Amino acid sequence: MAGTLYLVATPIGNLDDMPPRVAATFGAADFVAAEDTRVTLRLLNHLGLKKPMMSYYEHALHHGEAILARIEAGEDCALCSDAGMPCISDPGEQIVRDALARGIRVVPVPGASACVTALAVSGQDTSRFVFEGFLPVPRRERRERLAFLQKEPRTVIFYEAPHKLRGTLADLVQTFGADRSITLCRELTKLHEEITKTTLGEAAAFYESHDPRGEYVLVMAGAPADQVQEDAALTLQDAVDAARTLMEGGMPPAAAARQAARGTAFSKGEIYKALIAAKD
Repeated sequence: MAGTLYLVATPIGNLDDMPPRVAATFGAADFVAAEDTRVTLRLLNHLGLKKPMMSYYEHALHHGEAILARIEAGEDCALCSDAGMPCISDPGEQIVRDALARGIRVVPVPGASACVTALAVSGQDTSRFVFEGFLPVPRRERRERLAFLQKEPRTVIFYEAPHKLRGTLADLVQTFGADRSITLCRELTKLHEEITKTTLGEAAAFYESHDPRGEYVLVMAGAPADQVQEDAALTLQDAVDAARTLMEGGMPPAAAARQAARGTAFSKGEIYKALIAAKD
């Protein structure tokens, strides 16, 4: 009989936030699949546990087959990330996808998640939101992702590392404007926790003279309603002009048409066809 894959949330910073069920699941599991075995080893030592471990980080996902084979052979696995809920902005999602496809029982053992924790304390609109995780590193992909979000009316959540924060804030100011509201949540639940609600422009200016420290969750307000309503009234020519501007910035025609169509009454195909017709 096959075992079970448990998705085990771990504290996002403060070990006192460890739910009893999380500790119990680690204790009962036959082995642990960890994003970083060094981080998880410290957690298991804190619990006074010793367990066989396998890694599944982004460049070791070939271990996923071995993990699933052990579960199919009857072992129970506790899968965890370095902090928070596994499979959220985490390569473990592929293991879960494969486990479900193979009929393996998957059981969540919930706990804290940095994105939801930051949203709750942000002071931004919590009724509707989108989670973007880490922005792409390649410049072109990052520009396309931010352009796609330009007219997003819902609250937007990003993760960012300290050494990339200044560049990310500069990109956000350029895309969304200096006046857009944002809450920076630093080192959540840890000793040096800070929650700062400000504007993109003020945040960028502050970190020009202060070194970013710790891990950040950025909770940014969505596009204002009047801006979204204005976009809904755009003509086809307006959408084509917007697509052409994106192409001048290096975006391929199909991607530019898709982005320009967002929030308008026109489809990607209509805008793309108009672009090609104008070119001809």
